[in-house]
Amino acid sequence: MEPAQSIVGAVMIEDGPLVLFDGVCNLCSGCVRFLSPRDRTGRLRFAPIQDAVGQAILWRHNLPPQDWDSFVFLDEGQVYLKSTAVFRIVRFMRWPWTMLAALQVLPRPVTDWVYDRVARNRYAMFGRRTTCMLAMPPPTCGPDPGQADNPMFPPA
Repeated sequence: MEPAQSIVGAVMIEDGPLVLFDGVCNLCSGCVRFLSPRDRTGRLRFAPIQDAVGQAILWRHNLPPQDWDSFVFLDEGQVYLKSTAVFRIVRFMRWPWTMLAALQVLPRPVTDWVYDRVARNRYAMFGRRTTCMLAMPPPTCGPDPGQADNPMFPPA
């Protein structure tokens, strides 16, 4: 995929709530599989950070293209990271999962500290995949010139 096509694809998919996640992380992929059927609005979309479109979105929002230690949640033109991203995503979930939003009363440094501990150890605790969970054929997690135009799957 040409860089210009990646940017165009990134702009096209940023019109709704979008979760960028580490596509090779078992914990992150598991969270996506958990979230998708519990999205009460049916609007959440997901894309691996490693994908060309995910990389283009990171670049567009001046976020580092490497060393992903956070979900990136984009909604209504805003970028949310770490525990803030999690609490924003919870708003889209069905009952009783929306109750997790009550944890927002904790100070953000505390919730981010917990998030950082899990993120830093996610591969050791949950393992990692060799290919991205949502990659379209051919499975890849890196920029691939032959990749499909839209690597992002809406919830089923």
